[in-house]
Amino acid sequence: MLNSLLENLFGCSHRTTTFPLTPSRNGASQSAASIGNRHGPYVVCLECGKEFGYDWHAMRIGDPIAPVQVPVLVSLSPVNRQSRARIYS
Repeated sequence: MLNSLLENLFGCSHRTTTFPLTPSRNGASQSAASIGNRHGPYVVCLECGKEFGYDWHAMRIGDPIAPVQVPVLVSLSPVNRQSRARIYS
């Protein structure tokens, strides 16, 4: 709670953003992690990296887009299991 209060008081003002970007409609060439929750135009703050929706008609920045949680992939190959076993033994 204190962190959110401090961020509201002294956080990024999001004054410098990218030009509004629109995700590609061809989802086959992009992974789910790169598309995320974006379903329309968005901008990215160049100072903090936060993504915001963008309204073309009002030409205004909208609400923040929730970040995507990408699962961590663990390799289960025998070579990696053996090398980890040596490190942790």
